[in-house]
Amino acid sequence: MTEQRRVEVTLLGQTLTLRTEATPEYVRSLARYLEERVGTIQRTGVKDVTKALTLAALDITDELFRARDERKREEGDVGDRMKVLVALLDRVTPRGE
Repeated sequence: MTEQRRVEVTLLGQTLTLRTEATPEYVRSLARYLEERVGTIQRTGVKDVTKALTLAALDITDELFRARDERKREEGDVGDRMKVLVALLDRVTPRGE
């Protein structure tokens, strides 16, 4: 088990201290990404930080769900292709008895 460490990040003007197994650089990159997404939403006219943060969270969650669906679809495609290949191999490979 990896030891948890404290990582301090500043997110939307607030300093937060997190306990995590992730590296400080990784956690800070997450915070930067979230700030960028909130900034993008604020530039569309949403000035309330809480609303912008909520919309960013929904948008990021949508990305996550779409990526999961795509991965499942790709895994299914690979599984289907493997079944076809196994069937082809079964047909062309002589059976030794």
